[in-house]
Amino acid sequence: MFSMTSESSSAPVESTQVTAVTDGVAQVFTWEGDARIEVRDLGGEVVIEANAAGLRTLAGHLLVLAGDGVPDGSHLHLEDSNGLEDGSVGLVLERSDDE
Repeated sequence: MFSMTSESSSAPVESTQVTAVTDGVAQVFTWEGDARIEVRDLGGEVVIEANAAGLRTLAGHLLVLAGDGVPDGSHLHLEDSNGLEDGSVGLVLERSDDE
């Protein structure tokens, strides 16, 4: 995961941004610097465990995908050591407007 720390508690939390373009529409996904997100597959269910910054980060990703003008099929892949904690199973967040 992205591990950035601040020297003092009054300093703003750093973040990382990734821009993805689908059908010419850019989406900017932001990770809070201290976000921790782990995804586990327990066989019959999936557990997403995150700290507060991780939950805000996931909520932000979902809001980006839900935004006006974002094309059907837009998605974000989160993987072990690429947005998720080591040992996590992959997670894809995808917009699907088909009923």
